[in-house]
Amino acid sequence: MQALYLLGLDPVAEVLADGRSFGFRKERSCADACQHAFCVLAKRDSAQWVLEGDIKSCFDRIDHEWLLRRVPMERGILRKWLKSGYMEKDVFHETEDGTPQGGIVSPVLANLALDGLDEALRRRYPKNRAQGRGAKVNLVRYADDFIITGGSKELLENEVKPLVEQFMSERGLELSQEKTLVTHIKEGFDFLGWNFRKYDGKLLIKPSRNNVQERLNKLREIVRTNRQVSAGHLVTLLNPKIEGWANYHCHVVAKRVFSYVDHAIYEALWRWCKRRHPNKGSRWVKAKYFTTRRLNNWVFFGEVKGTRETPCRVTLCIAADKPIRRHIPIRLDVNPYDPKWQEYLAARHARGGKTIPAKGSNEDIARRAGLSTR
Repeated sequence: MQALYLLGLDPVAEVLADGRSFGFRKERSCADACQHAFCVLAKRDSAQWVLEGDIKSCFDRIDHEWLLRRVPMERGILRKWLKSGYMEKDVFHETEDGTPQGGIVSPVLANLALDGLDEALRRRYPKNRAQGRGAKVNLVRYADDFIITGGSKELLENEVKPLVEQFMSERGLELSQEKTLVTHIKEGFDFLGWNFRKYDGKLLIKPSRNNVQERLNKLREIVRTNRQVSAGHLVTLLNPKIEGWANYHCHVVAKRVFSYVDHAIYEALWRWCKRRHPNKGSRWVKAKYFTTRRLNNWVFFGEVKGTRETPCRVTLCIAADKPIRRHIPIRLDVNPYDPKWQEYLAARHARGGKTIPAKGSNEDIARRAGLSTR
């Protein structure tokens, strides 16, 4: 039933959505949020201060009465969804607030609750007036994670943050005072797994340290807990994790990080090999488990059964082999349900990955993507 109602609710939510909201929306992704954050921070005269927003338990605290008043759908059905409760360890728990976790309509309801923040900021700091231009206030949001840029620390702390807190309180939400920070761009901040920081006036976006460490911990755990499997089976377990992570970061400054991760994986695999053959020399181990691919003489490989039970060689995915290509962010006014945008979206998909070569200055990259960095 939720899927049927979602077919009618999602197009309405798309019309009401904030322009720089990218989470749980068709044709939008984390990469779009990253590139739009790049566009509002890249120039030398861009905002130098950033408010990192963190909402306490966003999906669990949204006010039901606010949703019932504002969500454009049948109230009786929506009330049943919101009040349905949940089971945990054979114990029924009532739901007095928040959206239904695990339901396919939950992300749309959360977006509807948070939409309107960009408009509130635009009314307070219009770009076509001197006050708004000097403030340099811009919002970039992905689901319940967001950043707001500003011309000064005082502006964000004394004006923008209270405005956001009032906006959230109307919906039963509140900001985490410990995690909501105001940071200078030279110190850098983390957003969606990337670190944004200016080095001598140039904005560089890299995989965040926490994101890299978390991924390495997962890969090392896979190697550690699969000591008895064959090399080929281990490769099939590792490759999706490595390739998916590299695809997520391949449009930012990640080449050195990719090489670092590859080396860390190699060290874990070398320990795995030496543990299996403690009486064999290093040269024998290298010949059995490592092959040459391109200019790399240390590519881990193994064999798995093919379609006809014949051995098939599989090699480990190398993150550093992934080319760095800048993502072309989607235009902010695109509505995938509007027929006038079908040609634009078809051309965007036909480009194959929606990327451009990562060459040139910040302004060159933005210009080739058809965007303004103002």
